[in-house]
Amino acid sequence: MQRVPLITMGMTLYHVTWCPECALVRDKLTALGIPYEEVVVPDFQPFRKQVYEVSGQYYVPVLQDGDRVLTETREILTYLEERYENGNSR
Repeated sequence: MQRVPLITMGMTLYHVTWCPECALVRDKLTALGIPYEEVVVPDFQPFRKQVYEVSGQYYVPVLQDGDRVLTETREILTYLEERYENGNSR
């Protein structure tokens, strides 16, 4: 009998390419070896419909990890460090 892998909800980062705070989050995700989906959103905030649908606001970065949505850079970095550094995971 073949073993079926568990399906886990992935991590999604909503960001713009030029944003320094977004770069900090991308760098942390890379340093921790965490796979994530990138959603590059429009520069003009009112056009960031995906960000608003997920977080209720238009600012980036926004990190969605399963049902958890984080909207502040420091909050995101702290969450990633506490949850995923040193081999910690769900």
